[in-house]
Amino acid sequence: MIDIIVPTVGESINEVTLLKWTKQNGDYVERDEVIAELESEKATFEVNAEKAGTLKTMANPGDTILIGSVLAQIDETAEKPIPSAVNSQQTTEEKKEKKTTVDSKPSTVDIKATPVASAIIADKKIDTKVIEPSGYGGKILKNDVLEALANPGKKAFSGAELNSRNTRNEKMSNLRKTISRRLVEAKNTTAMLTTFNEVDMGPIMEIRTQYKEKFKEAHQVNLGFMSFFAKACAIALSEWPAVNAYIDGEEIIYHDYADISIAVSTPRGLTVPVMRNVESMSMADVERTVGELAAKARDSKLTAQDLTGGTFTITNGGVFGSLMSTPIINIPQSAILGMHKIQDRPMAINGKVEIRPMMYLALSYDHRIVDGRESVGFLVRVKELLENPQLLLMGKDPVKALLEL
Repeated sequence: MIDIIVPTVGESINEVTLLKWTKQNGDYVERDEVIAELESEKATFEVNAEKAGTLKTMANPGDTILIGSVLAQIDETAEKPIPSAVNSQQTTEEKKEKKTTVDSKPSTVDIKATPVASAIIADKKIDTKVIEPSGYGGKILKNDVLEALANPGKKAFSGAELNSRNTRNEKMSNLRKTISRRLVEAKNTTAMLTTFNEVDMGPIMEIRTQYKEKFKEAHQVNLGFMSFFAKACAIALSEWPAVNAYIDGEEIIYHDYADISIAVSTPRGLTVPVMRNVESMSMADVERTVGELAAKARDSKLTAQDLTGGTFTITNGGVFGSLMSTPIINIPQSAILGMHKIQDRPMAINGKVEIRPMMYLALSYDHRIVDGRESVGFLVRVKELLENPQLLLMGKDPVKALLEL
C-alpha cells in the first residue's frame, strides 16, 4: 500500500478541508490522476495519485485533516481491470439507445412540470418562480401548483414549509474562516476611511462599442471594463505611491510596480487573485489575465501563488447591482477601489442637463499612511483617465506632451 499524505501548502497552515473525492473508494486510478480536491485557508488544490492502483479513501468530504496525515492509500499491486467485450458491447448499445431516445423525443428534455401541473399553470397564468417543486429533479407536481394557488403572495424558503421555524447548522469552511478573520483584522488594525467620486462611463462605452469586434478578432478575448480600470489605477498608483504602499512595523514599504488584486466571488466565498505588473501589461493582457483568474476561481484551481502579494485591489460590486458601497481594505494593502453599477443620471454639462451613464467610485484607504490629499488626488486622477481614455496611452494629453506642458 502507498500512503497519500496531505502535502504542506504554507508555513502557517496546519490543516485543510476535504472538498470532494474525484475518484471513489475502490476505483482503479492511474498515476498522476487527480483523486481529490482540498481547501486550505488560502486556496484550493488538487491531490494526485502517486502510483497506479486501487484507491482506498481515508476521509469523508467536509472532514478537517491535519497536514502530513494520511488522506488515502493506493494498492499498487492491484491489476488494472480490463473491460470485457460483452460489457463494451452493452455500453455501446446503451449509448446508441440513449442517443436514439433523446433524438427522437427532444421535447421531453425541457419538461419541468407534469402535464396536469402544466395545464393549471397555463390556465391560471401562474409565475413558476413562486412554485416550490417537490418532484424528482425539480419537477413541478399538481400539488405544488395547488399549494401556490392556496397561498397567493406567500413563498416558503427553499426546502421549508410555510411558517417554518427551522434552523440549520453548517460548519464554516477554511476559506470562510480566513475571510472572517481578515475582514475583522482590517477593521481593527487600520484607520480606514472611504472617499467617493463619480465617473462618466460614456467615452469608454463608446470605445467598446466601436472596437469590441475588432479587439476580439485581434486578441481572441472580449474588451471589458476591467482593463480600463486596471490600467488607469496602474498609472495613478505610480503618481501616488503611498496608495500603492503598506506599513510593515515602523517602516513603509513602497512598490515600484502595480500588482493589482481583483475580487472574484465564488460559491465558497470571496477570493482576490493577483495580476502581476499591470503597468507593463497591454489591454489585451489584462483582459486575458482577468478571464484566466476568474475561470480558475470558479473551478477552484487558484493556487497560493495566485493569491499572494497584491499591492492594490479592485472590486466590482456593480455586477450584483450595487450603486454605492464602502469596500474593506485587503490587508496588508493600504487601499481598495470599488466599482459600482453604471446608471443613467441627469448631469449638468456646459450649463445644460444631459443624461449620462455614470458610475460611483469608492476608495477605501488606510489613513495611517494615505492622507486626504493622496486619496482624493488618486481618485480624481483615475476619474480623469477613465473619462479621457486616450490618456491611458501616455498618462498625459498628447497636445500637452507635444508642448512639454
